[in-house]
Amino acid sequence: MRPPAAVRGMALALGAVGVGLLVLALGLAASGYDAPAALAALFRGGFGSADAILSGLLPRAVPLILIGLGIGLAFRAGALNIGAEGQFYAGAIVATWIGLMLGAWPRPLAVPAVLVAGVVAGMLWVLAPAVLRLRFGVLEVITTLLLNFVSEALVSWMVQGPLQEATGVYPQSDPLPLSARLPQLGGTRLHAGIALVLLLAGALWVFLRYTLAGFRLRATGAGLGAARVVGRVRTGRVFGGALLASGGCAGLAGAMEVSGTTFSLFQNLSPGYGFTGIAVALLARLDPVATVGTGLLIAGLQAGSSAMQRDAGVPAVAVRVVEAAVIIVVLLADLARRRADRDRTS
Repeated sequence: MRPPAAVRGMALALGAVGVGLLVLALGLAASGYDAPAALAALFRGGFGSADAILSGLLPRAVPLILIGLGIGLAFRAGALNIGAEGQFYAGAIVATWIGLMLGAWPRPLAVPAVLVAGVVAGMLWVLAPAVLRLRFGVLEVITTLLLNFVSEALVSWMVQGPLQEATGVYPQSDPLPLSARLPQLGGTRLHAGIALVLLLAGALWVFLRYTLAGFRLRATGAGLGAARVVGRVRTGRVFGGALLASGGCAGLAGAMEVSGTTFSLFQNLSPGYGFTGIAVALLARLDPVATVGTGLLIAGLQAGSSAMQRDAGVPAVAVRVVEAAVIIVVLLADLARRRADRDRTS
């Protein structure tokens, strides 16, 4: 009996991370670092204590999982959304603006308004690429990627202009009022948005596996022409809807970041969440449940990188080696699987 997709995805993820850590250890040893000490610090910083998990790993995992879920949904429909970074920033900008405006509202109203604003902003940010692809055939890979640079410039302008803090000294916004902030859990940096993330992952798993709309989405990604001609699927509508939903997930990640973690908008708010989210989705083989696990793995590596730099003197960017090795392993495994499937059917 073949194991479920989520189990296969997590097994591949663990194997790929193991290969990545091996590559990192060999590189550190060749560079003169104490590889065992560095890897031990990496583990302690990401997984070694309750505080590391609740205040380091999980807050980083929230945006990675959200973006990974959106990317997985778009990729399943054949929509190559490479602009989650820009959609994340769009959601963060609008969420900050709405949050500052609604300071007098009670929290049960202000927080949902902030999160919905982020979702809408992310969807609007990807609307132009969707229209350009469906009406004029312009590849969404190009348009979504280019909009990342626009969003970064927009954030820079907003925090030095319309949304700059009241004194006008620092390039950041004023802190969001308490009523617009997601509740923190147990005095840690983890916020209540983690529950929404888990619910969304479960809902997407059910949607893709058990609904007709989910089947149409998967059919569109598997073969757009066949889905349109044989299945009579409105592939343009499915393609565009998946792309918009992907942008909404990234926008929600940006809204949660400012509402639950940083409480203000500033330059370099994202340490590359939009691009790392692509790795999270690919590592999970686009499965929503496995995306939760891979998001936790990558977040743990990122959380541990600071401890590795502090305790072992290894630059935190060395963790990028692990992420790169993980992506290569996943791509090679997918290529091998495709060849095996082709050999069986030939």
